[in-house]
Amino acid sequence: MTARRTDLTAPRTPRGFADRGAAELAATRSMVEKIRKVYELWGFDEVETPFLEYTDALGKFLPDQDRPNAGVFSLKDDDDQWLSLRYDLTAPLARHVAENFQKLAKPYRSYRFGPVFRNEKPGPGRFRQFLQFDADIVGAASVSADAEMCMMMADALEAVGVRRGDYVIKVNNRKILDGVMEAIGLGGEENAGRRLTVLRAIDKLDRLGPEGVRALLGAGRKDESGDFTKGAGLDDEQAQHVLHTIWPLDIAHWKPASETSQTELADGTTKNIDGLQWYLSNENAIAAKRDLLVGTPSGQAAYVELMAMARLFDEAGYGTRRIRIDPSVVRGLEYYTGPVFEAELTFEIADDAGQPIRFGSVGGGGRYDGLVGRFMAEDVPATGFSIGVSRLQAALAALKGPDEAAKAAGPVVVLALDRDRIGDSMALAARLRAEGVAAEVYLGSSGMKAQMKYADRRKAPVVVIQGSDEREKGEVTLKDLIEGAKAAAAISDRAEWTESRPAQVTVPEARLVEEVKAILSRHI
Repeated sequence: MTARRTDLTAPRTPRGFADRGAAELAATRSMVEKIRKVYELWGFDEVETPFLEYTDALGKFLPDQDRPNAGVFSLKDDDDQWLSLRYDLTAPLARHVAENFQKLAKPYRSYRFGPVFRNEKPGPGRFRQFLQFDADIVGAASVSADAEMCMMMADALEAVGVRRGDYVIKVNNRKILDGVMEAIGLGGEENAGRRLTVLRAIDKLDRLGPEGVRALLGAGRKDESGDFTKGAGLDDEQAQHVLHTIWPLDIAHWKPASETSQTELADGTTKNIDGLQWYLSNENAIAAKRDLLVGTPSGQAAYVELMAMARLFDEAGYGTRRIRIDPSVVRGLEYYTGPVFEAELTFEIADDAGQPIRFGSVGGGGRYDGLVGRFMAEDVPATGFSIGVSRLQAALAALKGPDEAAKAAGPVVVLALDRDRIGDSMALAARLRAEGVAAEVYLGSSGMKAQMKYADRRKAPVVVIQGSDEREKGEVTLKDLIEGAKAAAAISDRAEWTESRPAQVTVPEARLVEEVKAILSRHI
């Protein structure tokens, strides 16, 4: 009797990381290819940067240089220098552009796709490794580049199947917030920490509402679990100024129209519009905040830039139904210097308990004119955005529902009923593959019943059977497992099942490929 081993290692996945199966990977590949086509239609080229960068190249905005593992995963290489797994795809691009600045055509339009890593506490839906898909324009100072980013983001969402009206690209300008900080006395380097606390509070407006944000702008807020978050310490007047500036523009005017109706516009005229066309134009929305914006040089600059972008959205046919000015957008990273934007999904789905949930933001970005300049003698204008692939994929899967995922088919499975004639089975599979049909041969040692169960688990649409009788006659038997499952659901009597042999056909071996393709075409 063989002794039982006791030196086994427990199989376990590191916290915050996850394995991904074939169906999920196939869905990712499909979605990424659709986004890639949009980026290339807009004239962007692909570039790939390493997973690891020197920690100091990631910049003061990302890891804490005194604690290289705070927020990022870091290690020392053999020459005692700190390396870190990339935190996002933007900082590595800045290093790449600076290192190759003289060789690149500018403005430099590029896109990148791949995993990024965060050394943060994992939780439900919060992973330490996830996928991003970025696009950036480096070397263009005009807000026309920022407007292009927003329009391309809208095109990408529609390309992957998000319907118009189920998303919005929200646009703001960080210079507005710079102006607000100056107006309430939080300018200067000495107030950098409090400014960051204010930004983080504003970023929670969608989740906490104005009262929750007001608490975080003041002394702080205790959540449902009893945990207390210290606030920015603003007084009531300062907090009111911030809230008045960031609150969505004249919310009463942003009413969705009916499906198709004659609607009164902001200028008093009427027009037939459909779906989620909004009463107020982006230009009118910005004008409604003019008095709050132009009180400081930063605010005045933001006003001019937002008005220019609003006109571009309108002239290009995007308008407020797809892209909308929203002063509550701040973006969390400190390196943004101008326009910022966020892609938000607006549709709701029901969770397992029947409660409505929204996925919210699935991407965003903005202008970061100082990031490339960290490596050079002067700043280089740049703008870009990142799509959170994992989050967007989860939203699309939830929108389509479990039935959609079940449609993903595996390869055709060729059974091996005679182990000494497995070469014949391999030849049948080779003929299918030569004609572009995914096919595999069962390589286990079990009988036919177990082989059929294997084909079911592989989600095989068709099984090819050739025993000794079929081989002598030059035939093969094909089982359409998809159609067979439907027929089985309607047959309750075993004798009826045996007699009908649903979705099964025997054909000459010469017609193998033709008949398999015919079956597959019925289920596309």
